Amino acid sequence: MHPELFRIPFTSLTVKGYGLMLVIGFLLAAHVIRRLSRNITPDPQMIINVSLYSLVAGVIGARVFYVLHHFDNFAGNLKSVFAIWEGGLELLGGVLAAIAVIILYLRYHKLPARQYLDILAIGLMLALSFGRMGCFLNGCCFGKPCDLPWAVRFPYGSFAYTSQVEPNLSRNRPLPQMQLPDDFFNSGILKSYDQLTPQQKEMVTTGPYRCLAVHPTELYSSADAAVIAGLLYLFWRRAQNAQKTENFLKPLTKPGSASALMFILYGCARFFEEFLRDDNPLETGWWIIYKGGTISQNISIYMVIFGVVMMLIFQKLPADKQSFKAR
Repeated sequence: MHPELFRIPFTSLTVKGYGLMLVIGFLLAAHVIRRLSRNITPDPQMIINVSLYSLVAGVIGARVFYVLHHFDNFAGNLKSVFAIWEGGLELLGGVLAAIAVIILYLRYHKLPARQYLDILAIGLMLALSFGRMGCFLNGCCFGKPCDLPWAVRFPYGSFAYTSQVEPNLSRNRPLPQMQLPDDFFNSGILKSYDQLTPQQKEMVTTGPYRCLAVHPTELYSSADAAVIAGLLYLFWRRAQNAQKTENFLKPLTKPGSASALMFILYGCARFFEEFLRDDNPLETGWWIIYKGGTISQNISIYMVIFGVVMMLIFQKLPADKQSFKAR
C-alpha cells in the first residue's frame, strides 16, 4: 500500500499512487485507441479529444458516485465534496460517466459511432486495469478476510484495517471482525499510528492485532479488466475481417459488438467480484434487482442487460445504418 509515492521537491505536494496509475492507464489507452482508429477517422486528434473529455468526465463521475455513496461523511462539510485530492473515488461511477460523454461526443460530431465505441471499449478496459492497480496502492476496494496463500495484509490505519476493527451495520456486521483493546481508540476513533506506544506499534505490525489477511480484490479486478481488453481486441479484429469481406453472417461481427460485449463481460466480472469485496454497503431500494447485494452488483446486472440489448440491436441494424456519416 503506497497512497503517496513521493513528495515533489521544494513543495508540499505529493504524487499519489492512485492518480499516477490512472494517468499511466489513460496515456496507454489513448495510444492504443489512436493506433486502432487510424482507418476510421479523418482526424486522429478527434479520438484524443474524446479520450480527454472522457477522462475528465470519469473523474467527476467517480467523485459523484463516491459522495452519493458516502454522503453522511460530507453532510457536515459540503465544501469537502470538492476536496478530491484527499481521496474518495468510485471507479464504476467514472466508467459510466465516461461512456455517456463518449456517446454524446460521437453523436454530436456524427462520427462512425459503433466503430469508435468498439475501439474505445478496448482502451477503457485497458485504462481500468491500471486504475485498479492504483486502488491497490491506495488501499481502497479491499477484499474480505481469507487464508489463501496470495492474501495480503494492509497496514494499521488503512481502509481495510479500520473496517475490521469497527462494526459495519451497512454490511450487517454489528461486531468488528477483530476486537481491539479500548486503549487503541480515542473517543471511539482509532488512534493514528504515531499516537501508539512502541508496544502497541509492535502488536499492530507483527503481533496479534495486525490487519487480517484479505483477498487482493483490486488485483483480481485489474487482471479481469486486462483479460477483457484482450478478448475485446480479438473480437474487434474478427469484426474487422468480416467488414472487409462484408460477411456479417458470423455472430458478434457487426460494428458495436465489442462495445456491447464489454458491458456483458465487465458486468459479470464485477458482479462476482463483489462477493469477495468487503467495502461497499449492502443496498435496498425500489430499483434493486439483487436483494441484499451491493450497489455495484445491481448496476452490474443492469450493465449485462444493457449489453445484451445493444448486441441484439446491433446485429439487426442493416449495413447502411452502421455508423453516423462524417461531416
